[in-house]
Amino acid sequence: MNAALKLVDLTVSYDRHPAVHHVSAEIPSGEMTAIVGPNGAGKSSLLKAMLGLAPRIEGKIECTAKRIAYLPQQAEVDRSFPISVLDTVLLGRWSRFGAFGKARKVDIHDAQHAIESVGLGGFERRPIDTLSVGQFQRVLFARLLLQDADLVLLDEPFAAIDAKTVVDLMDVIRRWQAEKRTVVAVLHDIDQVRRDFPNALLLARELVDAGPTSRVLSAENLLRARAMAEAWDDHAGACDVPLKLSA
Repeated sequence: MNAALKLVDLTVSYDRHPAVHHVSAEIPSGEMTAIVGPNGAGKSSLLKAMLGLAPRIEGKIECTAKRIAYLPQQAEVDRSFPISVLDTVLLGRWSRFGAFGKARKVDIHDAQHAIESVGLGGFERRPIDTLSVGQFQRVLFARLLLQDADLVLLDEPFAAIDAKTVVDLMDVIRRWQAEKRTVVAVLHDIDQVRRDFPNALLLARELVDAGPTSRVLSAENLLRARAMAEAWDDHAGACDVPLKLSA
């Protein structure tokens, strides 16, 4: 199976202290992969490293995707700016018309279709600061739809949202997978991962296992991940292990 992402001896550091430590793994192309692990395991840091957003990245990331879409955690999104649902979704086409360009009729049509497809038809003119957490997450998924990406990275997409919204947004993710897009999601609900995601990467600052979910999320691996997380010393010295990069 081809890899959409290949991580080679990847370390992500903040002030030279590793949040993710020498991880090597492959993310299969056209599949759904969940990144799981205990709190503080470095899951979001790993996702940001895939985008080049982490402050210090060592090792190598090989990516075959031509277009990447990213959904941050809602806490990282400023909803105080006075902008409508439609205009927020149209930001998914930002790379096409830029800061001073104008959305074309086809862009507006596609945005309206995306809004309807996430269950928010009729909300186009609503300001985003009037939406519930679940409604706003639907808006962010609609924006992702407009990006038409080969690789979709989701950071805790179901945090603090209602069960109906989770079901509806999972339908969107399954459509992406049916279209052979690669989806990588940071998730906390182990039962959901076992039910919905065929592949998993289990992290505890270091890699525990990556591959088929049925193997990765074994009781033995989950216990090992917990033990590794509890043993991690946040006050240890900086990481000075030399990198060994493949050619």
